[in-house]
Amino acid sequence: MCLAVPGKILEIEDRDGNRVGKVQFGGVTRQVFLNFVPEAAAGDYVMVHVGFAISRVDAEEAQRSYELLQAMGMLEEELGGEAERTS
Repeated sequence: MCLAVPGKILEIEDRDGNRVGKVQFGGVTRQVFLNFVPEAAAGDYVMVHVGFAISRVDAEEAQRSYELLQAMGMLEEELGGEAERTS
């Protein structure tokens, strides 16, 4: 099952006509397309589904969602693959 995972936008750039952000999910960062959330800025939290930010959320909602996914054991499944680990 694929779920949306909350992450924090660290930086944004335009790449080939697309808004792309570096988004942090705990200790993992990924490149995410931000075209569906044009109002999103660095420091904002977004819900990400299959590499696309689909909505903005506040920090508290992002934390609650993240903790719930982690408790259900679904976070690693959703963030697996070509994730770039940070320390």
